[in-house]
Amino acid sequence: MFKAIGLIVVLAVAAILLLALTKPSSFRVERSTTIAAPPEKIAALINDFHQWNAWSPWAHLDPIMKTTYSGPSSGVGSVYEWEGNSKVGKGRMEILAIEPTKTTIKLDFLKPFENHNTADFVLEPEGSTTRVNWIMNGPLRFFPGRVMSVFTSMDKVIGPDFDKGLANLKAAAEHP
Repeated sequence: MFKAIGLIVVLAVAAILLLALTKPSSFRVERSTTIAAPPEKIAALINDFHQWNAWSPWAHLDPIMKTTYSGPSSGVGSVYEWEGNSKVGKGRMEILAIEPTKTTIKLDFLKPFENHNTADFVLEPEGSTTRVNWIMNGPLRFFPGRVMSVFTSMDKVIGPDFDKGLANLKAAAEHP
């Protein structure tokens, strides 16, 4: 009986690992919204990490999260580091580039799992509104990324947070 159960467990684990091998080695998550504000006002909320508390979906998940800022107060070279509970983990963001309609951020997650990603905010003027696209992409390491993708996707894991963050960004940009 125990041998049969053991064999079933081994076969299930092997099947999951084989399925994980077929999954992509990178991911991309993208969400967008339209905000009734000019790109400059929205960019000011994105390009200054001190402003992220007003809209980041993760800013208030840990009331005693430790945050540090370094480099310029905003713009290229600005750095935001955090360390908190299991909901926020530990990581670092740095603004790598700012173009008229795009901000690129290097995003390094250190805990609970290490991963190095890129986030882009693309601002597209549309008359009196601005279309904001939040895009994150990066590698999916075999464990936990590709193994996890057997059961779910990064889009399902992170996408709702992006939706919440964009709704918060919209509220912050549309109201003085």
